[in-house]
Amino acid sequence: MPKKIAFIGAGSFGFTRGLVKDILTFPAFADAELALMDIDEERLAYIERACKKIVKAGNYPATITSTTDRAKALEGADGVLITILAGGVQVFRHDIEIPMAYGVDINVGDTRGPSGIFRALRTIPVMLEICRDIERYCPNAVVLNYTNPMAMLCRAMQQATKVNVTGLCHSVQGTAEMLARWIGAPMEEVTYLCAGINHQAWYLEYKWNGKDAYPLIRKAVEENQSIYQEEVVRNEMFKHLGYYVTESSGHNSEYNAWFRKRPDLIEKYCNGTGWNPGVHAYILKVYLERENIWREEIEKWLNQEEVDLKRGHEYAAYIFNACFGDGTMFEFNGNVRNDGIIDNLPRGCCVEVPVVASKAGLRTIRVGSLPLQLAALNGLNACCEELAVEAALTGDPDKVYYAIYHDPLTSAVLSLAEIKEMVDAMFEKNRDYLPQFKL
Repeated sequence: MPKKIAFIGAGSFGFTRGLVKDILTFPAFADAELALMDIDEERLAYIERACKKIVKAGNYPATITSTTDRAKALEGADGVLITILAGGVQVFRHDIEIPMAYGVDINVGDTRGPSGIFRALRTIPVMLEICRDIERYCPNAVVLNYTNPMAMLCRAMQQATKVNVTGLCHSVQGTAEMLARWIGAPMEEVTYLCAGINHQAWYLEYKWNGKDAYPLIRKAVEENQSIYQEEVVRNEMFKHLGYYVTESSGHNSEYNAWFRKRPDLIEKYCNGTGWNPGVHAYILKVYLERENIWREEIEKWLNQEEVDLKRGHEYAAYIFNACFGDGTMFEFNGNVRNDGIIDNLPRGCCVEVPVVASKAGLRTIRVGSLPLQLAALNGLNACCEELAVEAALTGDPDKVYYAIYHDPLTSAVLSLAEIKEMVDAMFEKNRDYLPQFKL
């Protein structure tokens, strides 16, 4: 019987096109039903056309369906992919612009800190509604979340629902490939152990043909100026903390107190290369530009004759194939509850650790303790996330203030009274999107 995979938030063009292409490369899913769901009918119509083009190009017997009815998309699904944005860019912009007005200079703002926390507060109620529908219409489905803020959303879903959900981020495999390129290692000869929290996990081991490759990475960073400039923030963190961190310099510059608290430091460390250099409000500018050109971009893609059908490096299709495809086991880094997995991070918080997918489901691999210099940074961020999730689930606004008081970047820039004033302003702008709070 053909498998069914539901896409919730299918209007996220980049993710949906890439994931559909990947899924269809597995023989077990060549005849699958791919159910696309989005609340934006215009975007849904475009992505339906795009997915049907992929099916036609690959001559797959798959079926593409689309609907604005979430229950219809989820009914009987074997797998669910979530790629939503609650509130849209015109709401998200305040998460960045208000802190910027107070001197908290944000680059991406979708993961943690004041901007990530308010994004979580808006998104958690929506994610829980989705999970309630999954419990009702496809309770045994494997659910993979790509929506940020990853850790806080997964923490809320894994605490408040029974859904079999984990969160995925491509930074783990992407960074592993980058490091391999830097030292000239074929990726098939590289192994690693990576653990921590989302966007701030660490390569506790990185080996080339079984030998520690960190000396080669250190030499590349210290002696090759172009490599150093490629990821200045992360390379500085590596030089001083001893381990390499996942996710780009633009993201990681916001998750600590070292790089963005003064304009001169931003100028020195945060103007690197890559898709998200650490310049001011970079991703907001990208999002606002896309608001005006997304139709043009998707039309251009639809009008291309050639379609690249090669499988990408996202984990989702491999996980689905392991769990309800041909059963080939697959190890990946997923976001799960810390139930004794990392000893020196808060119990129950969301951690990003190795997970094995198979016909038996998803099995987490125990890591033990992180080096203390890594646990100190992870632990502070994880505690802020814990407070924010508790606030979202209970409607207690005090915990939002507590979370942002302790945020590393915010606390490096502002006093407690200034932070409270900033959070008051953010609550006011988000009033209509926070039904769980009595504001």
